[in-house]
Amino acid sequence: MKYILFVLALILAVKANAQGDVQRTPKGASCQILTHNTGEKIKLNDIITFQYIQKTDKDSVLYSSYATGRVGQTQVKASENVADLMEVFPLLTVNDSAYVKVPTDSLFKGHEEARPPFFPKGSNLDFIIKIIKVQSLDEAIAERNAQIAKIKDTETLNAAKYIADHKLNLQTTPSGLKYVITQPSAKPRPQKGDTLLVNYAGRGLDDKVFDSSIESIAKTAGLQQPGRTYEPIEVIVGAARVISGWDEGLLLLNEGSKATFVIPSNLAYGAQGQGDIPPYSTLVFDIELVKVKPIKHPVATVNKAPVKKPLHKKKSTVKK
Repeated sequence: MKYILFVLALILAVKANAQGDVQRTPKGASCQILTHNTGEKIKLNDIITFQYIQKTDKDSVLYSSYATGRVGQTQVKASENVADLMEVFPLLTVNDSAYVKVPTDSLFKGHEEARPPFFPKGSNLDFIIKIIKVQSLDEAIAERNAQIAKIKDTETLNAAKYIADHKLNLQTTPSGLKYVITQPSAKPRPQKGDTLLVNYAGRGLDDKVFDSSIESIAKTAGLQQPGRTYEPIEVIVGAARVISGWDEGLLLLNEGSKATFVIPSNLAYGAQGQGDIPPYSTLVFDIELVKVKPIKHPVATVNKAPVKKPLHKKKSTVKK
């Protein structure tokens, strides 16, 4: 309800200022600045953060960053089309608000078949934008790096707490993979390229299971995996078809062994995350290497140094 009232207030404010100065951009958009801030104008290559609403001429809201909680952020560059607003941003400064009308005839020129019915000929795509932050590229990079460093520090602390709380006695590889073999085996160890049959259960540091090949674990965790056949999955180890923490960790196991892997995000899904897995998430996997299907590996050969033949003196051809 608060959001609807806010949008209505914005639209009424725009209409109240309808007689104000309107500037037209070279590509044909019109821009009415609703504020009178005197700061430095936005420059080419600046990184800007802004709130925005997209709507039709009939005030039907198509998108709102206020509603989604996702502000816009972009680097100001040369304009490529009338709707990218790159000709509008340099007219503004931080804390400025503006009402922008983009003619849809320009948007759909040459591909009228893509024009939706709510954008008839002669209509406009309207934007209400508010500039929240303006940074140089260096400032934005520095801020982003600081945020990432803070997130990574938090990830490290949370992983350490998980390990301590669960009393895990782990080994750590040079890459940062942490593991413990919970059921040893004397059977063969796989090599890169072998096909492995693996049972697993994956969880976050909150101990919530997000995936499992084992039916009882999946059902206990309340996972909804309709149509899934619960059986060991096939993995060609070392082929980069799974997260790198698996590719590395599976080569440390023997057929028939079990282990727990604690995999930092840089060896898992990193800054992107995956599905329900947030960015920068350390993951915990209980692994069973059920079977190794080896391929034919080349036999390693030892290069031997060439044997030097003894030098023989030539027989003298002089008769005594």
